[in-house]
Amino acid sequence: MATQTNPDVLVGILRDTVVALVRRDGPDLSARQLGVFLTVYLTDGPHTVRGLAAELNVSKPAITRALDRLGELDLARRKVDPMDRRSVLVQRTLKGAAFLRDMRNIMAQAEQTAAEVPAPAETGTEASRKAG
Repeated sequence: MATQTNPDVLVGILRDTVVALVRRDGPDLSARQLGVFLTVYLTDGPHTVRGLAAELNVSKPAITRALDRLGELDLARRKVDPMDRRSVLVQRTLKGAAFLRDMRNIMAQAEQTAAEVPAPAETGTEASRKAG
């Protein structure tokens, strides 16, 4: 059975994860680059620039710029589609898979830390707002 997590806890886990990624010696991705990276690695492919742009609701040039950076970092690569040479496929890399594994570990640690810290007590105003 799935449990519902407080949005504040989720935001805290996200913050702790991003801070850990920024502090470590490794790639520093923008939100858009991270969104493209996670879409490529967490959803079934094949992925194209056009498909990523549609899925993320951003322009193709924005996806291209994000992929340029991911390619520089060897977190993803582009390859001409052998079935349609006008189309470019986005592929995963070993370095990208390792980055995702590290990110999962960081998030798991942040989640564990969040579970160990008691939630702050609600003030009377917050309690009455939730009740009403």
